[in-house]
Amino acid sequence: MDKSLFADHMSTLRARYDRILNECDYDALYIFSGSPKRQFLDDMDYPFKVNPHFKALVPVIDNPHSWVVYRAGQKPQLLFYRPVDFWHYVPPEPNDFWTDEFDIVLIASPDEAKAHLNADKPAFLGETEKLPGWPLGDENPQLLTARLHWERAVKTPYEVACLREANRLAVAGHRAAEAAFHDGASEFEINLAYLGAAGQGENTVPYSNIVALNEHTAILHYTHLSNRRLGGDLLSFLIDAGANCYGYASDITRTYAKNGGEFADIIAAMDEMQLKLCDGLQAGVNYPDLHEQCHLGVADILKRFGVLNCEPQSAVDSGLSGTFLPHGLGHFLGLQVHDVGGHQAGPDGGVIQPPKKFPFLRTTRKVEAGHVFTIEPGLYFIDSLLADLKKGAHTSEVNWARVDAFRPFGGIRIEDNIAVYADGNENMTRDVYRG
Repeated sequence: MDKSLFADHMSTLRARYDRILNECDYDALYIFSGSPKRQFLDDMDYPFKVNPHFKALVPVIDNPHSWVVYRAGQKPQLLFYRPVDFWHYVPPEPNDFWTDEFDIVLIASPDEAKAHLNADKPAFLGETEKLPGWPLGDENPQLLTARLHWERAVKTPYEVACLREANRLAVAGHRAAEAAFHDGASEFEINLAYLGAAGQGENTVPYSNIVALNEHTAILHYTHLSNRRLGGDLLSFLIDAGANCYGYASDITRTYAKNGGEFADIIAAMDEMQLKLCDGLQAGVNYPDLHEQCHLGVADILKRFGVLNCEPQSAVDSGLSGTFLPHGLGHFLGLQVHDVGGHQAGPDGGVIQPPKKFPFLRTTRKVEAGHVFTIEPGLYFIDSLLADLKKGAHTSEVNWARVDAFRPFGGIRIEDNIAVYADGNENMTRDVYRG
């Protein structure tokens, strides 16, 4: 990673943190990377997941018991945990593109950090479970957290560079997964192919990969990973999988048909619609409006392929389209897969609730330059939702024979990662596929 790019990133963050600390009347901020959590009735820990506030400043995601001590107007201090330990991995002493931006103090035990927490009016960001009696100051204060979350939505060039690289790594995995699918691999085998090509392990990727064949593609968060090969019964494949770059996540989904036919044609129609939605993601757009366009597009595809016999607008207005697209169009992307602040009303907090007819929409804010989103329309044949629809008032607007023909294929989702600029946007995912 370019050293000057990170230096500019830190300059932006330090100006942001100085201002917010002053506005909230704090003179210091303590940010804890986190501590391992022991599994119930076991002697092993769950995989460690770093505090996102910590990795916003320090591009290290695998070191618990570390701290950033940030004092307004001063160079941040990093308390970097390096124990003497022959049981577990101990990270090397930091020496990388980012280290010049910190005064680094090595600590050999977690308790050594206490001596450095000596500000007059501090605030603390992180989990407190393992820190009883520590001099933390105000713990996760609501106003300060809201202001940090609001501004975190606008990405620096360094952050966008990390997201681009996360897309590059993920697309390598997606290409390997597609090849494994066409070779007849099981879900488990496809996932192994993805991880190998992306060069990341199950605890490194930003979320559990969704690798689904046939009817499993209609389970929105399917992570079971069957090891059974389907042979001649193999029909369809959906993979929703990302990668991690210095703590920043990509989140990409693709859907494939095994042998062409009508399901492949629907996938092509969804892909065309998804690209139009990506083009529509511009600064100043109200994200829920784009979500409604997505529902109109899905309803139009369902009508064209004979599943619905009503007009698309009628299907959206009645909620009928929600049976086939029950999730939101997308979400903020960054340090977390579902990055914070999507429903935030302003820098001081508050919530903009999703429209009643779109309750699962994760983003209700107006799109701004610097935001990064996923755009992920879907179309699914989900048994439980279809059963409710069949008993409801709009059952006559559905061609149930066509529904039954498509059920074995499960569903479709296509997802790209988009950075928004004042004069347009950048589809980081498609750029990698074209490269």
